Order: sequence, then C-alpha cells, then structure tokens
Amino acid sequence: MYNLRTPGPTPCPDEVLQAMARQMVNHLGPEFEQALHEVIGGLKKIFQTKNDILLFTCSGSGGLESAIVNMLSPGDKVLAVIIGFFGERFASFAQAHGVNVIPLSFSWGRAADIDEIRKALDNDPEIKAVFVTHNETSTGVTNDVKAISSLVKRYDKLLFVDAISSLGSIDLPVDYWHCDITITASQKGWMVPPGMAMISVSPEAWKAHAEARIPRAYFNFSYTKECMEKGHLPWTPAVPILFALSTSLKMMLKEGLKNIIARHVQVGQATRDGVKSLGLSLFADENYASNTVTVAKAPQNLDVKKLLKILREDFDIVLAGGYQKLAESIFRIGHLGWVTTDDIKEVISALRVVLPRATAP
Repeated sequence: MYNLRTPGPTPCPDEVLQAMARQMVNHLGPEFEQALHEVIGGLKKIFQTKNDILLFTCSGSGGLESAIVNMLSPGDKVLAVIIGFFGERFASFAQAHGVNVIPLSFSWGRAADIDEIRKALDNDPEIKAVFVTHNETSTGVTNDVKAISSLVKRYDKLLFVDAISSLGSIDLPVDYWHCDITITASQKGWMVPPGMAMISVSPEAWKAHAEARIPRAYFNFSYTKECMEKGHLPWTPAVPILFALSTSLKMMLKEGLKNIIARHVQVGQATRDGVKSLGLSLFADENYASNTVTVAKAPQNLDVKKLLKILREDFDIVLAGGYQKLAESIFRIGHLGWVTTDDIKEVISALRVVLPRATAP
C-alpha cells in the first residue's frame, strides 16, 4: 500500500474519499447549509473555541494572506517570530501588502526564545501584532504558543497563529491561549485533500478588522461571516472538500480530541526513536520536537534525492526533502492525521534497507 509520509498533503481514509464522490449539490441550497453547519460545529470543538470560524476555498497560504489583509493596514508594525521557511513565508506575505515587518529570527531547528520576544516588544511599543508559527514543518519544531501568547497578551498585542500543521493533531486550545487569528488547512491533520483554509477570529480580531485598510475582495472576513450566517459561502466553494471535511470531523470527534493528541504524541516519539535507531540525528531541538513531522539530519555522504527516489520507487513510501539551505542536508517524515505507529515502523524498516544504498562509500 502506498505510504504517503509527507507533512502534507496527508493520506485520506476511504470514508473521506467516498464522501467526495457524492453528486454535487446547490451550494446555495439546504443540503450545503446543513453540511456547513455540521462542519463549523465540529471545527469549533477541535479548535476548542467559541470564536467565529470562517472557511475559504484556498490553500493554507491563502489563509495566511487572508488574515493579513483583514486585520492590518499598510504601515502597521508586526513582529514576525521566525523559526523556519514557513515563518519566513508568513512574514513575506505581510511585507507584500505594505506591512512594516520586524523579523525576529531564530536558528532553524530551535524554538522561539520567549525572552527575545519580550525584548522585541519592549523595544517597540508601536508593534500591533505578533506572527508565530505553531508547528514549523520545515524544521520539525513546535513553538510554545501557550507561553508566547501569555507574553503577547501582557503587552496587549494581537496574536496571529499559523496552525496549519498542528491543529487537529497537537493541542491548541484557541480560546484558553487567547489566539486572535488561528489558521489551518484541510490537507494536514484533518485527513482531507487540499482545498480549504479554516480560520478562527476572536472578538479582538474583529475590532482590528473594522479598522484595517488593506484592500480585500475574495478574502473579505466580514462579508464571509455575513454569508455563512445565512448558510452559504460568498463564492462558489469546493463542495467535495466540505463533504470530506464533514466526514473527517465525525471520525475525529468519535476518536476524541484527547485521544488524537495522545496518538500523535505516541507516533511522534516512535518516529524520533526510529530515526535515532538508524544512527541518524534529529535536526530539531528534542525539547521542542514536533509530533506531526520529524526531520532527520542526513550524513555528509548520504544522497538525499537518491534516498527519496528509492523509497518511492521500490517501497511505495514517500518522504519529503528539505527547503532552501536544508535541501541536501535533511529529510522529513510526516506523521499527522491518518497515521499509526505501524505506518512509521514500515518507514523505519525501509530506511534501514535504503540508507546504505543511498550512501556513497
């Protein structure tokens, strides 16, 4: 069986795929309204929030940009906490819209340092918002959003959380941690194909939205909320993705959020232990190692591209390479959503065979 072990897209259960095979319905009709209602109810339980949740037919990156254009104005200062490639991308989207981004970058493989965030906030009281990536899939690191949020809220700043590869797999109680904008996407821990971003918006964020001046049309939060309150979305949505998400949420709620989180803890530890059993080192600081993606350091004489090619062609196992400066020096094992320790055992067993074949003498 094809073992897709990238950090996204992730494998989909048969029930989810079958839900997408339904005949189309009127996206302004009662069948869609019922499915939308079910999805929002389920999402609020997994987000652990009473906030509004908005849906957009787009990738997670579209969700990030939507947060920027709805909450900020050109010239606003934001502190971008960056621990990897996707933190850099989030910051670049804000810069593209004229936002004054203050980057706070940490070594890839390390989590954000709370004291450094405090110093940055002390140094510039005009900062309006803080961007943070909860789980950085380029490095396999999970930031301590609880601690970051506690600090950010003492300074009365808005908190934007990229939770694309964490929500639904790693604990993130949105309301308890006072996250103002929390963005995730269907193709990660939700066990659904790509195509939908899901975003929670706090009351404080809605106040910022009323004052924000970056132009937006498709990604208009207030218009989207107005339409969703009437039982539809403002633009033609990805109807099959909504059906799939409705099915996956029922599966997730049946398993229970606590059990899902515990399963990911178990699978994450099994992956890290398996990588180390091969004589490889972890790229991430193990105190902050992700339970949805493990990044292994490649020995100097390992050909990463060859490794990935052999795994794919001979074992039907698909892993991911690294981004930018890490392209030749790491490989990544995704373990989020529809995953068990047996899936990881298969990966480790295959790696044990393939590593020597991809290593130069």
